[in-house]
Amino acid sequence: MDDDGPLGPLDPDFAAAFVRDDKRPPCQLYRCSPLGVSGGFGDRLARALDAGPVAAVQFRVKGVDQHEAARLAQPLQRICAARDCAFIVNDSISLAKRLGADGVHLGQEDGDPREARAALGPNAQIGVTCHDSRHLAMEAGEAGADYVAFGAFYPTSTKEVRHRPEPVILSWWSTLFELPSVAIGGITPANAAPLVKAGADFLAVSNAVWGGDEAGAVRAFAEVLGGR
Repeated sequence: MDDDGPLGPLDPDFAAAFVRDDKRPPCQLYRCSPLGVSGGFGDRLARALDAGPVAAVQFRVKGVDQHEAARLAQPLQRICAARDCAFIVNDSISLAKRLGADGVHLGQEDGDPREARAALGPNAQIGVTCHDSRHLAMEAGEAGADYVAFGAFYPTSTKEVRHRPEPVILSWWSTLFELPSVAIGGITPANAAPLVKAGADFLAVSNAVWGGDEAGAVRAFAEVLGGR
């Protein structure tokens, strides 16, 4: 991780001294869909949501037009709504608006939180990818984001990795800001505990759930999160 410009490098001892504030809600699971969501994926999603607590599902598809994306999203959105799980659209403010989704997750090239707020209204959940940058995270918070996402913390095949923060960034953020943070990137039940201990408010996971037994994976994550 670079030193984030004028903020300077984070002191590694910061993480060792960090104690999670008990006033913050416990860390929760935030699931990202695989890129392929046709066929029987809806049944898999329902099984996963029924297996344990999940705060949100992020809908991620690539290479299709908005009409097709909406067609794929709508049955999944209904499954989430029936289980009181937030349905977040990745990248596209316009698709989130078309669907009446619970929110949108923006990469650094996907628009401004202010634009999203104007389009989606005051109750939408707006998240922003901030990679390994405290500066980007502070900018996102100032622009009205509801959460910031840091990562990738571990190697992942879900997307190309160019930024590798250390868990201490979660400790720093949790100590200074009330805005929730999401940890992302290669997270599994086996390696999640250090990120929870470091202060992550949500764990964003994809292949760890969809790469095998989705219900078993959700139960395994629930054990880690319950044992924080």
